[in-house]
Amino acid sequence: MADLKRSTKLFMDETRAPVLDPGARKTKTGYFWALARDDRPWCGTAPPGVVFTYAPGRGGQHAERILQGFGGILQVDGYAGYNRLIAADRIGPGIQLAYCWAHARRKLIEITRTGPAPIAEEGVALIRDLYAIEAEIRGSAPEARLAIRQDRSAPILARIDNWLAHHRARASAKSPLGEALAYIAKYRDGLGRFLIDGRVELDSNTVERTIRPIALNRKNALFAGHDAGAENWAVIASLIETCKMNDVDPHAWLSATLTAIVQGHKQRRIVTTRLAPPARLRREVLRHVHSDVANDVSYARRGDAGRGSGR
Repeated sequence: MADLKRSTKLFMDETRAPVLDPGARKTKTGYFWALARDDRPWCGTAPPGVVFTYAPGRGGQHAERILQGFGGILQVDGYAGYNRLIAADRIGPGIQLAYCWAHARRKLIEITRTGPAPIAEEGVALIRDLYAIEAEIRGSAPEARLAIRQDRSAPILARIDNWLAHHRARASAKSPLGEALAYIAKYRDGLGRFLIDGRVELDSNTVERTIRPIALNRKNALFAGHDAGAENWAVIASLIETCKMNDVDPHAWLSATLTAIVQGHKQRRIVTTRLAPPARLRREVLRHVHSDVANDVSYARRGDAGRGSGR
């Protein structure tokens, strides 16, 4: 986490984490907050990674606590809880919010699925043109990306602004189209930040992809047994999704790592042996899991010894 927060451009998102509420005979709703980095689209050299943090709620104070010490650009969806990070009276390094065109496009696409919707279809086509340019410049330096965007993407964004102003004045505010247009207008400044900084992406899909397996797994795991279980779930999810971001087989890496820990592998040797995979998973995260597993193994061995003497 500390390594990620030394970056100046990150992604953040959150998803539900059902947790058993002892004594209540039901589950309560906690949240996994994901903080991710992927600088590869703009030739950054920091390794990709994601860290999940379990929190008992979705309030913006949890995002603020997780991001304590971070300053820079944070790319998010339109959840209002993130507004706390840009409040005028907030204490700490400055944070700028960049928003997600994928969310804006999704609202328009939903409208086109219900029948003929020429206004929404026009908006989708304009946003598609922005994405086509992004596909061409992915992997280029920030300066090159920014120059191309200002030359080719800025005119498209100007057309989107005209389209937005023209149709928003005529659409019912309570209609699906009116709500979609209002969403774009509300977040327009942050949606346009990619024209100011070449490191900014068009969307927050980088972090959404890491969260999707957790959402799918809710149908299998159902819930965590308690808050500590949810915290452990977050640690394991961090390791697995970071492996996947770096094209490392999570099962093979975890098997090798846990086997080595059980066999007495030392923490100080993590970054000098094969336990540091090509993904360059950070020392801090590895030490976290190393310590937790080693403590569990030590406890289990003491328990086995005790049971043996009892017999």
